[in-house]
Amino acid sequence: MGGNQTWITEVILLGFQVDPALKVFLFGLFSLFYGLTLLGNGVILGIIYSDSRLHTPMYFFLSHLAIDDISYASSNVPKMLANLVSRKNRTISFVPCLMQTYLYLAFAHTECLILLVMSYDRYVAICHPLHYSVIMNWRVCTVLGVTFCMFSCLLALVHVILILRLPFCGPNEINHFFCEILSVLKLACADTWLNQVVIFAAAVFILVGPLSLVLVSYTRILIAILRIQSGDGRRKAFSTCSSHLCVVGLFFGSAIVTYMAPKSRHPEEQQKILSLFYSLFNPMLNPLIYSLRNAEVKGALRRALCKDRTT
Repeated sequence: MGGNQTWITEVILLGFQVDPALKVFLFGLFSLFYGLTLLGNGVILGIIYSDSRLHTPMYFFLSHLAIDDISYASSNVPKMLANLVSRKNRTISFVPCLMQTYLYLAFAHTECLILLVMSYDRYVAICHPLHYSVIMNWRVCTVLGVTFCMFSCLLALVHVILILRLPFCGPNEINHFFCEILSVLKLACADTWLNQVVIFAAAVFILVGPLSLVLVSYTRILIAILRIQSGDGRRKAFSTCSSHLCVVGLFFGSAIVTYMAPKSRHPEEQQKILSLFYSLFNPMLNPLIYSLRNAEVKGALRRALCKDRTT
């Protein structure tokens, strides 16, 4: 980095460049979605914590997913909402901008690994039910939980360290509603080839790899389900697994298109819409999908409501 180059100290988030009336509408809509995200995932956490019947590995990881979704949305949505109603103050200091980049990457990586572990949990439960308590014991669950959190944080840190090696001498406008890594790299005054290679390699490792393993798990699960003689058992297995596949499809699909598809096919405005899927819509839909498609969660919710009425 040359001696005459000066780092930018603030970044302007352009956000959604629409009419003021539409900004008010988007603020109300996204505020509703964010509120539903907090409420839905909070209810999931409360139900799992209060109902001893849900103290199983599957719901242990589901509670981690709920915590991750709350954290994921909270890392960028509040700033987006503030920018929608602010006409002038759409800036963010460069250091908090990098922190936002780090947090959203860490939470995104964590969600990928949680969804992978949940698919493995369902594979063991359906394909090897007699060995489930041995394979998915609490020690294994705890080790997996700590491992994927640490790995996600370290991988996100690698991206941020590679960003810090670059000079940022202007411009300072990001055409996004948060400090998304690809948008931040466009501000660099140097070649970002290494960053792009690492991002693509990480996407292959953290997106394509887990998605491939998830699909293999569910292929095995589907074969096992078709062998189940009981109609009730088959419906229960389908209900649980289909809800997980809905979440997997929404999250991995939008992320792969964003980070692995040719950028010329997806203009910046489309990139922002895709980002909404895995930063706002997905965290909001996850608790709805799991509660509406999962008989055990619905049963626990009914018991909790009945208990409140009787007290």
